[in-house]
Amino acid sequence: MTANELPLTGLLVVDMSQFLSGPYASLRLMDLGARVIKIERPDGGDLSRRLYLSDTEIGGDSTIFHAINRAKESLAIDLKNEADLKALKALLARADVLIQNFRPGVIQRLGLDYEAVKAINPRLVYASISGYGEEGPWVSRPGQDLLAQSRSGLMWLNGDESQGPVPFGLAVGDMLAGAAIVQGILAALVRRGISGQGAHIETSLMESLIDFQFEVLTTHLNDGRRLPKRSDFRSAHAYLSAPYGVYQTKDSYLALAMTPLPKLADLLGLDALAPYRDQPATWFTARDAIKCIIAEKLASEPTDYWLAILEPADIWCAKVLNWEELLQSEGFKVLDMLQTVERDDNVSIETTRSPIRVNGKRAKFDRAAPRIGEHSDRIRKEFGL
Repeated sequence: MTANELPLTGLLVVDMSQFLSGPYASLRLMDLGARVIKIERPDGGDLSRRLYLSDTEIGGDSTIFHAINRAKESLAIDLKNEADLKALKALLARADVLIQNFRPGVIQRLGLDYEAVKAINPRLVYASISGYGEEGPWVSRPGQDLLAQSRSGLMWLNGDESQGPVPFGLAVGDMLAGAAIVQGILAALVRRGISGQGAHIETSLMESLIDFQFEVLTTHLNDGRRLPKRSDFRSAHAYLSAPYGVYQTKDSYLALAMTPLPKLADLLGLDALAPYRDQPATWFTARDAIKCIIAEKLASEPTDYWLAILEPADIWCAKVLNWEELLQSEGFKVLDMLQTVERDDNVSIETTRSPIRVNGKRAKFDRAAPRIGEHSDRIRKEFGL
């Protein structure tokens, strides 16, 4: 699939964001065909260029920067320079989308808040991502993923009851906020096609993390506001009964989802589950005791042995794969989710592809993330900046 076949072909996105949430949003728009011009400071660029997840550096930048900024263009702009600011405003006059994730108040001081930019380009869809919204006691606090997770209540859903709060091993707030802002941007673009007017789309890490919990939070709000109690053994969901969880086998790990306990007891030959099998209420209240019985049995044989018994009986189960096993699996290979992107300074990086298919095809790009200001001269000439 070429860029010209993608649904957002012809749209210009000016991305003034950095780190993860905003760049993730512009990455998704780029994967759908939009042209993304990334605005970076001439002296250092996006701070995520130096946000290292490991000691691997490619072409002077971190792997995370490459992963989230592939195939974008970089325009170096000094926002404190009057001529550069004038050039940026000229670019915004011709853009379709602007994405920014400055701390609240900063964009206003730069004279690039929504009302100011709307006066330049009424058709622009202006997207803002913050840590905690635009008002309240948390507004001035750092909008960082771990801190947002901490304030959202999310950590009390992970791990076993005795562990204390357990954060996600991913910047889940950033990714969810980026995905949410993309939904708003696309809806605003559709509306613009009807009304001719742009819009201001806003979300925050906190709002996205709250929405992420909508199912279990709704249960809490309508269940006497009782706090959830996680299982203290192999917990996988604070509100689900046994056998829901991940169990160690003789050679690896096996996940069991929603499964009727009597059927599982018969398949595994577990007479010890007799006191619970016909009392569904105990599957939750006694879930730790039940899971301990199941765990002892599953530890006696390899994972494939149990899969051969459970899968033909339509038990919802799966082997827990690490990344090496995932990458070698046929289920992963058939999705064709990897691509290699390159740059003219011998940078080459293997990374993921878009999760979205359009008309049965997944977009593929071959251009790596840009150097700071790599495309400045061409962009300035093209737009007369």
